[in-house]
Amino acid sequence: MVSYKEIQASNALINDATAPRVAVFAGGTSGIGKFTIRALVSTGASVRIYLVGRKSSEESSRAFIQELNAINPKADIVWTEGEISLLAEVKRICEHIKKTESRVDLLFLTAGYAPFGTRKETSEGVEIAQSLEYYSRMLFILHLLPVLSASEAPRVISVLAGGLEKANINVDDLDLKDPANFSAIRAQMQYGTMNTAFLEKLASQNPNVTFIHSWPGWVSTGNMRRGWDENSIVARIFWFILEPIVYLFGYSDEESGQRYLFQATSAAFGGRGIPWGGKQGVNSLEKPEEGLFLINYSCDCTPNAKVMPLLREKAQEKVWDHTQQILQPYL
Repeated sequence: MVSYKEIQASNALINDATAPRVAVFAGGTSGIGKFTIRALVSTGASVRIYLVGRKSSEESSRAFIQELNAINPKADIVWTEGEISLLAEVKRICEHIKKTESRVDLLFLTAGYAPFGTRKETSEGVEIAQSLEYYSRMLFILHLLPVLSASEAPRVISVLAGGLEKANINVDDLDLKDPANFSAIRAQMQYGTMNTAFLEKLASQNPNVTFIHSWPGWVSTGNMRRGWDENSIVARIFWFILEPIVYLFGYSDEESGQRYLFQATSAAFGGRGIPWGGKQGVNSLEKPEEGLFLINYSCDCTPNAKVMPLLREKAQEKVWDHTQQILQPYL
């Protein structure tokens, strides 16, 4: 485990020269994304952050931006409205960013929730949680790869289930359209494993970009209240039991933000960033700067060595081809 003191010491070295100068946060209006933005801005470094969120989040986000500007007047927070469960909206947002920025240093992806209720699709025919946790994230990456590649130390972080992959995902129904295949637990396993399969191949194709798939552990983000059917008695019981446990034993908002700022900036992952004297992270391919870093809540790399070879053999190409087919109309 990387201790909190070590993380704070590393983050204290972030300045104008070492900070990600241009960052895109998709899912930064609440939870881990919001905590990480606050941690980055609090370094005092000169940064520009694209804060992507829904129209319904604009009012609270404007107040958050005012708070950030008071903390660090050198921070430029650009409110970017968009419903990113829709892939067409992701394309629009990315086209705007590419027209405005010649480079992006950090792409931070956290949008999503566990679909505890019935399966619901967007107007584009994609299950909502899968779009947020997987398809829209991969579309952000594919669109922004040119400007990420223009950075000296580009980094992509997808916060979901790094290290928790399962080899037995349903490759015959990757979108879990058959009601018999769909449940919250199966969906989270499927979407998390698809993240890893696709990201690892992207990492091997783009060795100049550091790719991280991270599992945050217990953090009180409010997301466990999303995805349930309204007025569900089961949901209320679930919240009553789990929310106090997460609050008592999970990371605080501040520590979560600091740990993700460490993942976003430390040379512990990929050999670039803030100098790191501790144990170097090992990626999924165990090759310097070629694989995907699977990182757990302790900021330790968890290569999942037993599962990953099976995943590559049985599912990776199918996930890759299927994803390209779904995303092609929006590229």
